[in-house]
Parts: sequence; structure tokens; C-alpha cells
Amino acid sequence: MLEINQITTVFLAVALLTLGSFIIKKIGVLQRFCIPAPVVGGLIFAALATILQATGTLEISLDTSLQSLFMITFFTTVGLGASFKLVKLGGKLLIIYWLACGFLALMQNVIGVSLASLFGIDPLIGMMAGAVSMEGGHGSAAAFGQTLEDLGISSAMTIGAAAATCGLVAGGLIGGPIVKYLITKHDLKPAEEEEVASHEDDDYPITSESFLFQVFIITFCMAVGTYLGTLFSEATGFVLPGYVGAMFIAVIVRNVLDKIKPHSVHMKSVNLIGDVTLGIFLSMALMSIKLWEIADLALPLFAIVFVQVLFIVVFSIFVLFRILGKNYDAAVMVAGFAGHGLGATPNAMANMSAVVNRFGPSRKAFLIVPIVGAFLIDVFAIPIIITTINLFK
Repeated sequence: MLEINQITTVFLAVALLTLGSFIIKKIGVLQRFCIPAPVVGGLIFAALATILQATGTLEISLDTSLQSLFMITFFTTVGLGASFKLVKLGGKLLIIYWLACGFLALMQNVIGVSLASLFGIDPLIGMMAGAVSMEGGHGSAAAFGQTLEDLGISSAMTIGAAAATCGLVAGGLIGGPIVKYLITKHDLKPAEEEEVASHEDDDYPITSESFLFQVFIITFCMAVGTYLGTLFSEATGFVLPGYVGAMFIAVIVRNVLDKIKPHSVHMKSVNLIGDVTLGIFLSMALMSIKLWEIADLALPLFAIVFVQVLFIVVFSIFVLFRILGKNYDAAVMVAGFAGHGLGATPNAMANMSAVVNRFGPSRKAFLIVPIVGAFLIDVFAIPIIITTINLFK
């Protein structure tokens, strides 16, 4: 038994994150499918640990007690990015796209839970291959996986990570072909470019003083949010992960500050903190998963993910494309929908970039998809996920 302490575990997470970034730069297919660096590095370590465990050579024990700190920090930065001004820019199309994402989250959980019951496994295991890992991606899978493991559902984090990885690859594979089919069938062409207001004014330089103020805002939201989340859970008996409270307090703080003192939330600094903490959190979560625990669930897991992919293809072509207007912008948004509906927002942006590089620009798509995919989607997805947990716990 090799026991690795708290500080060394953090070092290993950072080292694996760096290794993952290096490998992605060298292997084009990983870059093309937007496979996250922490996934690559973390899964390499997890695979090595599994081999050592299976051969009886060595068992590795990691102290991941700081993982929740990085997780809560990341979701707080997501909340601080949710300015209500952004919602107004998208107009009616943003609302339609947003509602479609909410419906997708609901159906992904229905599919996951239903197929889990069909295979005779715990419904919450099926949920981990639903909205948690599909629309939620690796971050949500790791966060809610930890919540379910605390409730006694073993290997939930491992299953969520595996499902999220499958979804990420599938989202990158199907987006382009779907849009190519829609553009060809309906002879779609891009409209004249629209003038779109800038999302954020990031012209302010990062200084030690401004950076410290962003850290103050983030830690304030984390402290208040986690405290209120604990009180809520104790008062209602309703499971509410600590990071959810922190994220919603951050939303409130961001929009109050926008009214009182615009630009006091410096998104360059906030995004930098978010990127680093997400990378370390995911790396730490994935390096500690026990791959041998999901061997018996491989077939049900892949079956659930396959049905999820099939559903999003049918829904995108026959429903979403039509309600978004059946035009070129709608087709490009479908590419983004496939990307973050099965994987993550970077996947969505990669899908859309490939389309517009070939067929022409779509400013509406590049305005709406990141806003919904990066934050607004959680307004529907998180309550659906939390309700599912409480129904089947």
C-alpha cells in the first residue's frame, strides 16, 4: 500500500494536468475531439493504478480532501460569469434554445433511469449516464458522482467519468455530419453578418490588487453559498451539493455588482481562476477513479450512452432545427447543441467553428450557444438532477 498525502496528491494532479496538455498538443485526434487535458492525464494515472492493483503489485491510496475546494471554486466562477445582460442579447432564439436544453436534460435522465431499471441496476447509476455526464460533462459527473458516493452508490464517479468521456467523443463526431445533412437538404446559406455587442469589457489589465479583489468575491460567494446550502439541506432533507449554493450566490452577487459598480467583476481574472481550478479538480477526480469497479457495468453503460446519442440526433434534426427557424443559424446552433448536449461547451464551439469555417459565419449561434452551454443550462439541469437524486436515493 502506497499512501500519498494531501499536498503530494495536489502536485500529482497538476503534473497530470500538464502531461495531458502536452499529449493533446502532440496527438491531433485528441485536439480535434476537444478531449480535456485532465481527462487524458487523469485516466492515464487511473489506468496505471488499475494495472498495479490487478497484478497485485501495488495499491495506491490518494488523499483527495482538497478536491471539493477546487470544485466549489470552479462552479463559483461559473456563477460569476452569468450576467443577465447577456441573456437580453440573444432574444427569443436564446429562450427557445435554453428551453430545448432543459427538455434534453429531462429526457437524458428519463433515458438513463429507465434503461438502468431495464438492466436491473440502481436507477441512480443510470442517472450518472444521463444529464449529469451528458449535458453536465466531466465536471458535473465528478461533482455529483461524489455526492452519490457519499449516499452509498459505489463507483458513481467512475461511471460518470466514463459516460462523460464517451459523450464527449460522440458529441464531436456527430455535430458536423448532422449540420452537413441539414445544410445540403435545405440549401442553407449564411445571412448577412449582424453587429453583436461585446459580451464583456475585458480591456482592464490584471493587477495584483484587482486579482485579489476577484479572489475576495469568489471566496465570499463560496463561504455564504456553502453555508446556506448546508442550512437548506438540514431544514428540508433535500440533498443540495455545496457547490450549487455557492454558484447561485455568485449569480446574485454578479448581477448586484453589475448594477452598483459595473466591471467590478473582472472576467479575465475569474475565468483564469476557473480554468485552473477546474483542471486541478478534474485531474484529481479522474486520477482517483477505480476503473476495475465498472467492469460489470460496461455493457449497460455503453447501451445507455448509445441511446442518448441516438435521441439527440433525432431531436436535433426533427425538432430543434425546426423550432429555431430552419435557417443557417439554426443549423449551426444544432452543431453546438450536439457538442455540449453530449460533452462540453468547448466541444460545441469546436463543432460550430468547423461548420462556419466551411460554410460561412453565424454570429447568432456564437452568441447564444456559449451563454446557454456555459451557464444557463444549469438552471434547468441542476434542479432536474437534484430532484432525480432525491426521488431514487
